[in-house]
Amino acid sequence: METAFLQGIMIGASLIIAVGAQNAFVLKQSIMRSHSLPIALTCSVIDALMIAAGVAGLGSIIMAFPALKHAATFGGAAFLLWYGTNALKASFNAKEMDLSKAKGAGSLKTALMTTLAISFLNPHLYLDTVVLLGSISTQFSGEARQWFGAGAILASFIWFFSLSFGARLMAPMFAKPAAWRYLDRFIFVTMYSIAIALLWPYAKALLQ
Repeated sequence: METAFLQGIMIGASLIIAVGAQNAFVLKQSIMRSHSLPIALTCSVIDALMIAAGVAGLGSIIMAFPALKHAATFGGAAFLLWYGTNALKASFNAKEMDLSKAKGAGSLKTALMTTLAISFLNPHLYLDTVVLLGSISTQFSGEARQWFGAGAILASFIWFFSLSFGARLMAPMFAKPAAWRYLDRFIFVTMYSIAIALLWPYAKALLQ
C-alpha cells in the first residue's frame, strides 16, 4: 500500500508540476491576490475527480471515442489562443499595480468560470489524469490501486496550494510594470505553445 501511495505522489507530481495553462493562471491570480485560494481548491478538486475517474477506468472509454478527443482538442486550442492573445495585449498596457489593494480583484464567479474553462477545455487534463494515470494505476490491484490514486490526488492538492501561497511571496517583485509585462508574455508563450502542440498532429497530417 505504501509503495502504491508513494508512486502515486511521485508520478502525480511529475505530471502536475510543469509549465501549463492551469499553473500559469493560478500563478497570476495568486500574485494579484485575486481569489487565489478558491482557484487553488477548484484546480485540486478537478484533478481529484479526473484522477479518480481514471483509476476507475474512464480512460479506456474516452479513448474508444476519438470524436471526444478531437472536439476537446480544437475547443481547448481555440480557448488557449484567445487567452494567450489577451495576455499579450495586456503586456503592452502593463501598469503599476498596488497589490495591497488588489485582493479580491474581479468577481469570484468570473475567476472560477475561467478556472473551469482553462481546466476542462485543455485536453492535457484528460490525457494526463484520466488516461495516463488511469493506465499506470492498472499495475496495481484492489486497494493498492485506490492508494495510488490517493497519492496522485494528494500531490495535486499540495502543488496547487503551495503555488498559491508561494506566488504571494513574489508579490513585491510585481510592484513595477516591467514584471507584469514579463509575466503576461510568459503566459502568452505558454498558452500558444500548448495550443500549437495540440494542433500540430492535425497540421502534420494535412501536410503529408
